[in-house]
Amino acid sequence: MYPMRDDRTASPSKDRSRMFRMWSTPSNRLGWSTYLGELSGSTEISPYAVPARRVSLSGLPPAWIGIGTLDLFLNEDVEYARRLRQAGVPCEIEVVPGAFHGFDQLYFAKDVTKSFRNSGIKARTWCL
Repeated sequence: MYPMRDDRTASPSKDRSRMFRMWSTPSNRLGWSTYLGELSGSTEISPYAVPARRVSLSGLPPAWIGIGTLDLFLNEDVEYARRLRQAGVPCEIEVVPGAFHGFDQLYFAKDVTKSFRNSGIKARTWCL
């Protein structure tokens, strides 16, 4: 669900004028810098540490990616799903209009959340 795929989106040079709920640009920067240290955003990152940096995605297992249209990770997740498919990896992507990062944690009883989670369960594969 709404995976963090590309440390370059945490770069201060990226235009992030939109406000995001639950996971913002500063949260993203903190997450990547905590994980990668001072190398976050640099060209020296291993493609094994950051999925979006892999040149080839072939041979990876099938994936299900769930993301909302108001999530900071929308563009990178859609791009990653496209690249998986292009590499011949089966990938389903569920894009929920108007949903923000973590919406399912706050609105767990809503029909949209149940549908979102059931989509992932039905796919039986998750892109974490």
